[in-house]
Amino acid sequence: MPGTHPIKHFLQFSDFSLDEFEHVFQRAAVIKRKFKAYEVYHPLVDRTLVMVFEKSSTRTRLSFEAGMHQLGGAAIYLNTRDSQLGRGEPVEDAGQVMSRMCDIIMVRTFGQDIIERFAANSRVPVINGLTNEHHPCQVLADIFTYVEHRGAIAGKTVAWIGDANNMLYSWLQAAEVFGFHLNIATPPGYDIEHDRVETGRFTIFSNPSDACAGAHLVTTDVWTSMGYEKENAARLEAFDGYIVDSAKMARAAPEALFMHCLPAHRGEEVSADVIDGPQSVVWDEAENRLHVQKALIEYLLLGRVTE
Repeated sequence: MPGTHPIKHFLQFSDFSLDEFEHVFQRAAVIKRKFKAYEVYHPLVDRTLVMVFEKSSTRTRLSFEAGMHQLGGAAIYLNTRDSQLGRGEPVEDAGQVMSRMCDIIMVRTFGQDIIERFAANSRVPVINGLTNEHHPCQVLADIFTYVEHRGAIAGKTVAWIGDANNMLYSWLQAAEVFGFHLNIATPPGYDIEHDRVETGRFTIFSNPSDACAGAHLVTTDVWTSMGYEKENAARLEAFDGYIVDSAKMARAAPEALFMHCLPAHRGEEVSADVIDGPQSVVWDEAENRLHVQKALIEYLLLGRVTE
């Protein structure tokens, strides 16, 4: 079981304060340096992470599972199809039982209400590995990557080109916490739901090229997220002209970075010359899921480590 500090969950980006994020970033940098130097760091010996997957994954599973092992602990993979959750066990009961057998839980599922109900019945910290509404761990890695390359993101402009998906809502929460501005370009019919937004740090653009003007970071995602495959043909038509290509990047600030949470479809949401070009940091971004999540797990289980 975790120590005596209060149980804290990370279910959406707004769950943490700026001070907490700055601590996690500082620890992520330390933990990453140790990893690169092959320095053993095992603060979580005999601790167990349970990973509950209702949605399939590559980066989320690998980063959490490898990360927990690198911290000296163990990671257990559970797919809802192979557990009682897939046979109708109430989410509340699963939260009660699982949290009595492990130290921390990551859940990757569909509705945000599912993970909220699970966490409400958990005796250990719960991390959102992705829901339809939020993807806080990815944006955590994205901002850490920006800070690594360019320094503080406060006061900068981030251009989001794509639909109003879970990534965008996490970016909107991050803008409020970190004090940056979002330029948002979404096709008609794929706009943000304003009643879900608690910040004014964004501007809506009808032209995606205009949204990129002066941006310090341009980011996008696949046009058809997991669970929306039946809409693929309609989305391809609606998103025509929204590809992040060299012309759009040329309108961004000269030092602008490009990010994509992956997997990417070259020729759809991003051109090959952008994602494989010199402004792209997508591979650093993907790797940093590992390091920021290790720092996140450390913080949730051990509190503020200062070594």
